[in-house]
Amino acid sequence: MFSFSVPLGKLVRRVSRLRGGGSALPGLVVEKIDPGFMQRTLSTLPHGVAVVSGTNGKTTTTKMVVELLESQGLKVFTNRTGSNFTRGVAAALLGDVDWRGRLDADIAVLELDEAHAVHFVNRVPPRYSLLLNVLRDQLDRFGEIDKTAQLLQHIASKTTGTVVLNREDPRVARIADTLDGPEVRYFGLDDSLLSTFPNDDELRAGPGSPAPAAVQQKPPADVVLRRVGPDNADFEYDGGTVTTAMKLRGVYNIFNAAAALTLARSICGSGAAAADHAALLTALSQVAPAFGRGESLVVDGLPLDLVLVKNPSGFRLGLKSFPAGGYATMIAINDNYADGRDMSWLWDVDFESLRADGVDQLTGSRAYDMALRLQYDEVAVGAVNTEITPALAAFIAGAKDKPKRIFCTYTAMLAIRRELSKITTVEVVS
Repeated sequence: MFSFSVPLGKLVRRVSRLRGGGSALPGLVVEKIDPGFMQRTLSTLPHGVAVVSGTNGKTTTTKMVVELLESQGLKVFTNRTGSNFTRGVAAALLGDVDWRGRLDADIAVLELDEAHAVHFVNRVPPRYSLLLNVLRDQLDRFGEIDKTAQLLQHIASKTTGTVVLNREDPRVARIADTLDGPEVRYFGLDDSLLSTFPNDDELRAGPGSPAPAAVQQKPPADVVLRRVGPDNADFEYDGGTVTTAMKLRGVYNIFNAAAALTLARSICGSGAAAADHAALLTALSQVAPAFGRGESLVVDGLPLDLVLVKNPSGFRLGLKSFPAGGYATMIAINDNYADGRDMSWLWDVDFESLRADGVDQLTGSRAYDMALRLQYDEVAVGAVNTEITPALAAFIAGAKDKPKRIFCTYTAMLAIRRELSKITTVEVVS
């Protein structure tokens, strides 16, 4: 079975790519004919498996962790396709193993969707896990927010080595109280930055909401983000503070850099002899945004930024991190399964920062819902077209002399990148 499944899976992968098929299809095939393929292959890695999960920031954080570990000389396998289901991991493995099913890597760092991570860790217990946050995202898929927290808790419970938790998210931090066995480490924020990252309860609090309970003593964090500058940031660890340049844009990406540093230090060791901290910081300073996560392309000689938005927190932070002034703006909102079908969360976002310059184009299947929301915040809209291709063309043609920015949901972002690949260089994720 073993010698047969890998060549067949590779063949399906090659045919699928030639026909433009989905990246997860070969993984689905190999899972059906050889259910033990993934566990058998990953169990051979010297440093085991690290799982990154949470509502927001998985893709960019995983990319950071991979590049930090590679700076330490480790060979890292990861699911670069962006498919964060178990079949996506299996498909990525098929691309990296040889014809005998052998994987040349020291460690696997895997981005996993919260719900599908539960199935993965039941089959492949990770040595490390990094749990980022719990926010109301795609609740038509996962149910109430406490259910999502339970999914992350299950991932932590299956972790055999170290669990890294977000100290500032109460639902994530309290997972530590349920664990008996794995080491727990935290990443955190300076108090001056806390208001920039409201947790879900704070986002939902409105006028007349009860005052928050007394602040409890927070556990010490392995890495603390102390300051975010225009192109650099300060991180505190091992009793000192370091400043490093950052290519990443957006305060949320910089906070996730603290998470990535914590996990990398956990894997490599925090002692001077175990980890080359200068190399870690150099690698961190050179990490570019993952596709669609503040990715900057060039169109007509000017930047075009893609900013992925999935929930109120992400959209708020995107608007705060990427000011509208001087930019032509487009918003693309779809409600396909991968985006989440319930778009009522748009009403939890404050769009007043777009009022001065307005929005040039609205597109996507829920473009008119977005137009209504902007009307309530008195944001002028240039045009509305539910079809993404003509809307994007009109947006580019109408703002040739200005830098551009597009806020988009996941499937809208994929469609926009496909169109942009016809006129500019776009990173291909295979």
